[in-house]
Amino acid sequence: MTADSPSLLTVRDAAERLGVTPRTLKYYEERGLVSPTRSEGRYRLYDEEDLQRFGRILRLRSLGFSLHGISEMLKRPMEPVGGKQRFSTESLQQIHDAIAGQADALDARIRAMRRELKEAQKLRDQLSPDLEYLKRRLAGENPDALLEQRRNALAKSGKARKTVSAARSDKRGAKDKAKPTADFEAKRANKPRAAAPRPRS
Repeated sequence: MTADSPSLLTVRDAAERLGVTPRTLKYYEERGLVSPTRSEGRYRLYDEEDLQRFGRILRLRSLGFSLHGISEMLKRPMEPVGGKQRFSTESLQQIHDAIAGQADALDARIRAMRRELKEAQKLRDQLSPDLEYLKRRLAGENPDALLEQRRNALAKSGKARKTVSAARSDKRGAKDKAKPTADFEAKRANKPRAAAPRPRS
């Protein structure tokens, strides 16, 4: 077939018919949403099915759906419901599961990247004092004085960590001591009162 065939349109003619730019059609093709045929000269050629598919993509995009979501929707057929084309419950479930799987995979990537970022920041913090020492040495400062400063800074940092650790331990101990009392009070509040003795006649 050639571009002169009445059933096929060039990218320019298809774009004009859809009211978009040729670059838009090429973009959706690059994302794998549409696969037009090619002429012998490797020109893109679009048939009516391609135009209908583009129409669905453009409508879904205008409603704010993501390209990943649209890609999953295009894999499932629509059914006539109440005079309109709708997805069946089964298709909706499949679309949901596919997108949820992508979201879960992205969540895992985000967690991994956060861990990696945290480790990188920790390493960066460890390198900062080394760089500072070397800069000051290169600037001509006394090495013995600089090393003494580093020892003092390390000692001070160690004491601060011990103080924080002790404070956390004391806080946990106070919570553990308070818990039995709180549990006892809660049980006491919920315990039914004994009935008052009846007077003898």
